[in-house]
Parts: sequence; C-alpha cells; structure tokens
Amino acid sequence: MELRALGRTGLSISPVVFGGNVFGWTADEKTSFAMLDRFFDAGFNTIDTADAYSRWVPGHQGGESEAIIGAWLKKSGRSRDEAIIVTKVGSDMGQGKRDLSAKWILEEADNSLRRLQTDYIDLYLAHWPDETTSHEETLSAFAKLKEQGKIRAIGCSNYDAGMMQDSFDAASKAGLPRYDVLQPEYNLYTRNSFEGPLAELCLREEIGVINYFGLASGFLTGKYRDRTDAEGKARGGRALTYLNDKGYRILAALDEVAVETNAEPASIALAWLIQRPGITAPIASATSIGQLDAIIAAGNLTLSDDQMKLLTEAGA
Repeated sequence: MELRALGRTGLSISPVVFGGNVFGWTADEKTSFAMLDRFFDAGFNTIDTADAYSRWVPGHQGGESEAIIGAWLKKSGRSRDEAIIVTKVGSDMGQGKRDLSAKWILEEADNSLRRLQTDYIDLYLAHWPDETTSHEETLSAFAKLKEQGKIRAIGCSNYDAGMMQDSFDAASKAGLPRYDVLQPEYNLYTRNSFEGPLAELCLREEIGVINYFGLASGFLTGKYRDRTDAEGKARGGRALTYLNDKGYRILAALDEVAVETNAEPASIALAWLIQRPGITAPIASATSIGQLDAIIAAGNLTLSDDQMKLLTEAGA
C-alpha cells in the first residue's frame, strides 16, 4: 500500500479514505476507536468527516463525528502528523440554509478545531455550493484560515464543472488560493455526474479527487440482493434505488471478479475506483472490523485490464 499525492496540496493520502459519517451514528465510540486503530495500524492515514455529521440523527446537533475523531486522536497517543483529517463546512447547522459566508466559515472552523482537539485541519472543504455567497467571499475566508495556520489545503464538494471553473476564475482575478481538491459522488453505479467535463477538468487542472459513496451506500458490498435485504437497515432505502437491471449487471460482474481474485465485492468496487483516471482515493465507511478489513484489502488489490473492462462495461 502506497500513499498518493493529493493534487497540488502537498498532502499524501492513503489509497482509501475512511468515511467518518458513521462515527456516533451507526458506530458508537468504542467501535469507532477500534476501527480507527485498525485502519491506521494497516498503514492508512486519511479520515473524512464534516461538521454536520451526524445532525440527521434525532437528538444530535452535528459535530458528533468530529468529536469522536478528536477523542480518538487524544487517546490513541499518535502524533498529529500521522493523520490526514478532512472536514467540511457549509451544511445547514441551524441557520436554515447552506452557508459559505466568510463569517460562518471563520466561526465554524474554530468549532471544528475544538471538536477535533487539534490546532489545524489538513483539508477543509466547502461541503455544498451556496448560491447566495460569492466565490470570492468564500475563498477569502479560506485564505484567512490558511494564513492563520488553521487549515493546510482547501477543496469543494458537490460542485459541477461550471462551478469549479467559476471558482478558479474568481480566485485568479482576486489573487486568492483556488480549490485543489474535489469531493464528488462517484462509484461503479453512479458515474455520469463525474465522468465527462468534470473529470476532464480535474485531470487538466491537477485537482485531487476523493469521491464519496464509493460503495453506493453498501450496495456494492453485495449485501443487498433483493428488497428484503434492505428492510430496516440504516441505508436500506437508498440501496433499493440500485436494485434494477444495471445494478444486477454490476453485482454479477463483481461476483465474477471475486471468484478470480478471491476478494470481496466491496474490495473490488473500491479497487476499481482507485484505478480510475483522475481518482486519488475513494471514501468508504464501515461499522465493523469485518467491513473495514474489506476496505483495507482494496488498498492492496490490483485489478487486471480485463477485470477493469468487465466492471466498467457493467456499470456503463
């Protein structure tokens, strides 16, 4: 397993990023700590979270995931530079809107630092576009945080090619740092929002890409084969949307490659992403050590050209 350069950021990240949206939601603190220990012991170094994780859970305020990561960092005894922490700002945290205003970014960055129990964030992302705030205002806030040493690199999530280009133009015109990382939705099933103009822009501009929903809400693990498999599961409702002809073609291809490689479907689906043009590292979540081991295995799995072609065609 080798670390990968993340665009122009100067950061080196593991080939799979641990998705922290589960921390404090479907994984309690004890389980989260055990999985983080296992992930780092295997040589991986990158965790993705956000201020809004897990605000959707009744009784939660947001920040629960960051707080667990911070508590783990303190308890683990690891030096801060062993971990690459990615977190995000811009989700509705009670304001009633998505918010990338300078005032909010500067305030919420301090809140994230407090929850994470650290004095800097490695990569800080604009979580969602905010049509009410100019790119210049948002980037000015990020620039100030970089000058203060509170963040090391910046990026954005859920931006399309036009938004990305507009942000580059605004940064160039105002003499501000640009986004050097993108976090899009992308997996074997959901491909049209990234492939094409957005992927081409990222390759041309040397943008690091850490894509989310790498396992399509668990569908690409192969555990959802019919509607009854999804009933009562935290992500079951979303998984149902993949149960169609295309979804079954992908599962069949994953099963075929699993026989050839003796690897689990989850490992194969992530390995496909790792080998795709323009992708630095996919994000994947786990709620048990067993699930995490499949994620770790993906970082050490190389698919053949024929296997890549089979999977790519199945999800076309």
